[in-house]
Amino acid sequence: MPLPEYGGVLGQKRAAHLLRRATFGATVSQINAFAALTPAQAVTQLFRQTLPDPLPPPDPQSGNQTWCIPGPANEDREDGDLQEYVKGWIIGQMMSTGIAANLSLAYSAREKVVHFLHTHFTAIQSKIANSRAMYFQNQLFRRFALDALNPDPKINIKALSVKISVDNAMLRLLDGNLNVKGSPNENYARELLELYTIGRGLEGTLPPPTGPGDYIMFTETDVQAAAKVLSGWELDDEFETPDIDTTIPRGKVRGSITNASGHDNAPKQFSARFNNTVIQGSATLMNGSNATEASALDEIRQLIDMIYAKPETAKNICWKIYRFFAYAPHTPADSLAIDTNIITEMANTLVANNYKIQPVIENLLRSQHFYEAGAGNVKDDNFGGIIKSPIDLVLGSLRIFDLKLPDLMTATTDFYMATAEIIGTIDNLGMRFYEPYDVAGYEAYHQYPIYHRSWITPNYLARRYDFVRSLVMSSQQQGMFTVNVYNFIRANFTDAVASNARTLIITLSGYFLPVTDNLTFDDATDDTSSLTAKRLNYFKERFLQQFDEAYWTTRWNEGAIDLRDQLEFLFNAMLQSPEYQLS
Repeated sequence: MPLPEYGGVLGQKRAAHLLRRATFGATVSQINAFAALTPAQAVTQLFRQTLPDPLPPPDPQSGNQTWCIPGPANEDREDGDLQEYVKGWIIGQMMSTGIAANLSLAYSAREKVVHFLHTHFTAIQSKIANSRAMYFQNQLFRRFALDALNPDPKINIKALSVKISVDNAMLRLLDGNLNVKGSPNENYARELLELYTIGRGLEGTLPPPTGPGDYIMFTETDVQAAAKVLSGWELDDEFETPDIDTTIPRGKVRGSITNASGHDNAPKQFSARFNNTVIQGSATLMNGSNATEASALDEIRQLIDMIYAKPETAKNICWKIYRFFAYAPHTPADSLAIDTNIITEMANTLVANNYKIQPVIENLLRSQHFYEAGAGNVKDDNFGGIIKSPIDLVLGSLRIFDLKLPDLMTATTDFYMATAEIIGTIDNLGMRFYEPYDVAGYEAYHQYPIYHRSWITPNYLARRYDFVRSLVMSSQQQGMFTVNVYNFIRANFTDAVASNARTLIITLSGYFLPVTDNLTFDDATDDTSSLTAKRLNYFKERFLQQFDEAYWTTRWNEGAIDLRDQLEFLFNAMLQSPEYQLS
């Protein structure tokens, strides 16, 4: 059954929590609007809107025409530049660039799911090395992101697992194009099992392997058999082979559609872990004894059906969703408690909804557990329980200050300059966008037991603080993104709030920091359940400098000329705090 849901009004703290996790950030006014909603109303606004599909990225050197279309490539155009344009275009989608204000958060929520799929099905730019392959894979993820809005039962993560297996970018990444009859390449088969579907079980709680080649959930025999199922595909460098369901270009079979000569057509025997299943080509789809494109695709569907028939596959996918949107436990005891009480129910929801992931995400984001409102023995650490990824830190900071990108079509060069600056910052903070260190993807999403803690090292933390300083301190500002914090306060808060130093600090904490219950400046009454009195007094000290609170009130009411300087000290202290690094 679905997770029990929280039925009350969100309020500011829970609204900010939801929007930090489900989108790439929200403005003060958007948080205020969501504070008046229930989780059910909020999730409907985020995930049940009719959204436009983005126009493909324009090339400013070609009169803003797009190159992301099927057909022969322009051999005179340097693809390395175009790859950077695709990445910049993806950042623009995350920022809801050019989207009407009333759809901005919903658009961002969809892109957050697209990004989740990108972290699940890995991509490495230097290995893919093709801008159109990167673009069409991103489009494929978008087609499957809000799968509950599509009545087609073939739009779900199970079907996506079939389609990603013959996706041009994935064929490039894991050498699927080198996997042929008589010379199998097992790279993709191994990662399909270990990373993208059934996984290797709940880390830290597994029994020892029974012997060499035993990976608990599957065996080396299964990898070898799966590689043969997946054999016989090659890149379509001209992207002229459309998928029958999505029309998005994919790879093509070696040989021809009536004689898939690179496919191993012999029966494939799997281990007892998969009930000794045998996969072979369908006689009704083959051309005599020859494999066809249809029979080779059908074998992949049989493979995915076999893997998804194991309940561990749904649980592995739900764990990925949970760690991305909610929390990543770091001990076996916490993992087992969540696995029993949360993940099992999420997996039931996934299966009951024909493997559509949107209902699972929506139920999680409406749940008592997500808002730490549930009873029981499950340890709740959701508020501030995730270290922001560099992309969430940077985009979330830009969005809460309502900083926008240049228009993609009317200021295309400026748009790509701005997104290149964002990508450079994200890279500098430790997330090499579209260039994770290995085929398992960004470590923070998969590496037990530290998970998202891998974002923080002494060097990366210092660079996070440098990013904040360059954003809010006028003496340090450089690049295309700068904040006038005085104007921000004037635009979003009343004089009654802004003129009182303590009220201002507490109010800002509610929007910028995740844990803000029972705030006080008094050490004697501090329950230390969230931000401590010591922390708030540090913010106040950095804010007021040598002035007292009454003098700040007077200076605000008089409109003193250097108010921005003092506010910069406050924002710099608050946004450089450890708490701001948390979501």
